[in-house]
Amino acid sequence: MQKFPRTTVGGVSISRMIIGTNWFMGYSHTTAAKDQYINEHHKNRKAMADVFEVFIKAGVDTIMGQIQSPPLHDAVQEAQQRTGQKMIIVSTPGFPVKADTPEKGFSEAELDKICADDAKFGAVFCMPHQSTTDALLDRCSRKIRKLDQITAAIRRHGMIPGLSTHMPESVTYADESGADVETYIQIYNSMGFLMQIEVDWIQRVILGAKKPVMTIKPFAAGQIRPLQGLTFVWNSIRPIDMVTVGTMSPREAEEVIEMSMGILERRSIQLNLQETRSKASVKPLVKK
Repeated sequence: MQKFPRTTVGGVSISRMIIGTNWFMGYSHTTAAKDQYINEHHKNRKAMADVFEVFIKAGVDTIMGQIQSPPLHDAVQEAQQRTGQKMIIVSTPGFPVKADTPEKGFSEAELDKICADDAKFGAVFCMPHQSTTDALLDRCSRKIRKLDQITAAIRRHGMIPGLSTHMPESVTYADESGADVETYIQIYNSMGFLMQIEVDWIQRVILGAKKPVMTIKPFAAGQIRPLQGLTFVWNSIRPIDMVTVGTMSPREAEEVIEMSMGILERRSIQLNLQETRSKASVKPLVKK
């Protein structure tokens, strides 16, 4: 099997498809009932490792999420043991922001504790979560306040810093200020789900970014079908950029890998389509 295309971020070779973990962690962006179902049936070591194994064997060895969460960390370890291949971890920890943080900054001890834990669990990239990044974004000064404290701590612990954001200004301001980051996480999908400005504007930000961008939520949390979502994103980002995809089963992982390879190689996609009675009239007749 041909391995999935790769790009380079901060001197590290990573797969252009990244394994997303929101669905495994119970974040469906749908309903509380859906979250509960995920937590009860999919938030466990084996279910996650079964999916990770499919991705790894196809050359998709990069994963994004809360690596300090026990189920996720344990599943990564199991998948690595099964395949004999190390996964590249993009961790997105939250650094607590208080009322006086924009002025006084972070506690160095607190930063070091969070970064040390991420490094202990094997994170290669450490990207402060949107809840941290966007809280510190200052539109007046066009900077992300106290970001240098966070990136310095990440570097001290041997990881590569980046930014996770829902605000497109984060990418622009970090580039303008020369922030010590090597990549960005940015929401990007064809329906504008959770995006703060229009899709074409977000595309312009991504295409103009000085560093590679890890796009997330291509399916708008299940509101866009995979073929439409992947076709749009893969065809409107740069060869250096990435797409983060969440699945809940090994079969789903196989499908999004094949869809993506077909789109990138501009060939027909070899997948069985789902069947319903209403589609019988468009199927070719089979002569016996």
